[in-house]
Amino acid sequence: MKAMEMPPLHLPGTLRGKPAPEAGMEGTAARIAEIDALRGFALLGICLVNAQVIAGVYGLPTGPVAVGDHVAAWLVTALCTMKFYLLYSFLFGYSFTLQMRAADRDGVPFARRHGRRLLGLFLIGAAHAVLLYPGDILTTYAALGLVLMAVRRLRARTALRVACLIIAFLTAVFLVIGVLTLVVTEPGSGAATDLAARDAAAYRGGPLDIIRANVGLYREMAGGAILYAGHLFAAFLVGFAAGKHRVLEEPARYTVWAKRILGLGALIGLPGSMFMAMCENGPLDDRFAYVGRAFGILTAPALTAAYGCGLLLLMGRARFGRRLRDVLAPAGRMALTNYLLQSLVLALIFTGYGFALYGRVGPGALALGCLVLYGTQLLVARHAMAHARYGPAELLLRRITRGFSLGR
Repeated sequence: MKAMEMPPLHLPGTLRGKPAPEAGMEGTAARIAEIDALRGFALLGICLVNAQVIAGVYGLPTGPVAVGDHVAAWLVTALCTMKFYLLYSFLFGYSFTLQMRAADRDGVPFARRHGRRLLGLFLIGAAHAVLLYPGDILTTYAALGLVLMAVRRLRARTALRVACLIIAFLTAVFLVIGVLTLVVTEPGSGAATDLAARDAAAYRGGPLDIIRANVGLYREMAGGAILYAGHLFAAFLVGFAAGKHRVLEEPARYTVWAKRILGLGALIGLPGSMFMAMCENGPLDDRFAYVGRAFGILTAPALTAAYGCGLLLLMGRARFGRRLRDVLAPAGRMALTNYLLQSLVLALIFTGYGFALYGRVGPGALALGCLVLYGTQLLVARHAMAHARYGPAELLLRRITRGFSLGR
């Protein structure tokens, strides 16, 4: 089951937004417009990946497949899967350092404030998982946030080394599982087809059927979630290290590095991602899925870094950059709200909450629908953020974090 996907380093500094209190998924520190834009960009990849689970698209169907479906499934796996949750995880780690400074500036105990924030994130995520999407990532963020709090005294260099070790370990684990799978599994087992058939009746049923299915899948995914949590935490640590050096607050110092990361990240990340897509969407059969995931775990951080640096370089281009940032940033300011809304809209379309189209739409049509949904969110967020300081979910999380007696 795929989880929600999110960034890396920064650069040209002429396009920074006016500071304002931060109120995204991660916290309440000084607002940096490019961070919001990165969040807004990541929402597209998150939607494309999560939609496959909510819509019951388990790879390509058996039998003849339309060219559009094959291309869509292949591109989503190669370009989106495992990339965008790393982007958000990087920003979560980076924002953690901003929150530490904010707590120090406000003269309040950081652990107490951040603990309430993580509790709020966990509660919102648990409701999201039970009602809408069993691949929820917010509960995982909350749990890993506690670990990050425990190691917040780490030096930046040590954090980077630990992140590299985690990725190397996970790669080895998935590679071993993949090799064993190739040895013991017969071709054409049809496991994914059986899984889709099992879930279809539940997700096309009533609300209680959907909730029971979500809870059941959430339990089934627990083991895999623990492994993938390591991937998330590695990105936390990289973001934490970048925050220690204030990379996003002093972007002009890192322009040369950003260009290098863009080139090297694409060179390393694209081949690994294409191999993963070959394993999951052909021409290799599904027995190679774990081997493909091993290469994905190893190389996805590089492509994620390339995405982030490429977008930041684009935003550093005078008028075009300002326009691009202004389009993406409002959606990123209310990223938590948009994440939840994506699941709600998709659930209304594909489950018994609404039209019950679960398992009846191919990858091509699904990807096109996600593009429409994302474009709509960009427009709505721009209007909403012109008239409000926070999105609804961000305001709820802020109230939990700072207490419901907060006036604003």
